[in-house]
Amino acid sequence: MEIWVNPACTKCRSAVSMLDEAGAEYTVRKYLEEPPTAKELKAVLKRLGLEPWDITRTAEAIAKELGLKTWGRKPADRDRWIDALVSHPKLIQRPIITADDGTTVVARTPEAVQSVLPG
Repeated sequence: MEIWVNPACTKCRSAVSMLDEAGAEYTVRKYLEEPPTAKELKAVLKRLGLEPWDITRTAEAIAKELGLKTWGRKPADRDRWIDALVSHPKLIQRPIITADDGTTVVARTPEAVQSVLPG
């Protein structure tokens, strides 16, 4: 299991604490320091069943600078969004947990974190 975190994020710290309390084995990826590649991001999006705009933090200053709210949200626009997320990882919603069984969640709630824990 891997969790993408920003250590300054309260929800990330909470998710890590829940994993620790459950005794889960996981690796931490500080995705601001080690941004995902376009290939990795596409794989995570596929596992999530989401589009890149679904996991974009549009309230971030860089999102406003880029004008993301005006960008198209059609399949033809997908690569543009992925390029923006790879170039500006701060735009990626967090934390994201990828479990070994293929389950992947944006773990912003305790229920989402629990959904990836072994039964």
